[in-house]
Amino acid sequence: MSATALLERLITEGIRQLDHPGITFRGPENDRRAALAAGPDVWEVVGRLSELDGSAEHRIALLADEVELHPRLIRLAVDYAAAYRDEIEERIESNRAAATAARQAVENRQALLA
Repeated sequence: MSATALLERLITEGIRQLDHPGITFRGPENDRRAALAAGPDVWEVVGRLSELDGSAEHRIALLADEVELHPRLIRLAVDYAAAYRDEIEERIESNRAAATAARQAVENRQALLA
């Protein structure tokens, strides 16, 4: 990564962190992702919320109990995801596709060995 590209990334991430205190960035340079500073990645929080039933506040409360995070942190992840919706939705879909492919590979191996 060039110095210019690194500087641009650090500035972008820094601005996002200023706009969303409590958000940090993790991962290698080619796969950076937003995360709660003391918790999971934003896409993981939002992806799990979408799997739960009920009102937004009910789902936040359920997830808070499930993963032992303060509801405020879950709302922080949701706020970040709302600001960068395409980025977060892309990561959620990518993860779902990878999970589907992994399940299919297991089924194929099991069928082969049956």
